[in-house]
Amino acid sequence: MTNAINSTTLYLFVALGGACGASLRFFISQLVLNWLGKGFPFATLMVNISGSFIMGFLYGLIEQGILEVSVYRTLIGIGFLGAFTTFSTFSLDSLLLIQQGELLKAMVNILLNVVLCILAAALGMFIVTNN
Repeated sequence: MTNAINSTTLYLFVALGGACGASLRFFISQLVLNWLGKGFPFATLMVNISGSFIMGFLYGLIEQGILEVSVYRTLIGIGFLGAFTTFSTFSLDSLLLIQQGELLKAMVNILLNVVLCILAAALGMFIVTNN
């Protein structure tokens, strides 16, 4: 199947995945902001953790040969997760907290995003490889 997919189709997969990822990111961000407020960048944290979990899960499925690498890596890994996850927003959130003198919140944000996202990716891979 890999050879049958042309580059135009792969670009369409990226675009479709990106549109879905960006829309879901906006939805989750609004939901979390309404639920938990703006006192801490919880929305970015939630999106980063869930995106890391999905990436780990996807990688595990591809490595196990369950999913086709060119289709699903392009559609989900590059398109959907590229638009869904928010590393640039995480970086800006952290910088703004530092500039506002909220050093403790900034450090907690950095620590939670890095540690929880790595753990979420590992959990996603673990689920696939241990079933």
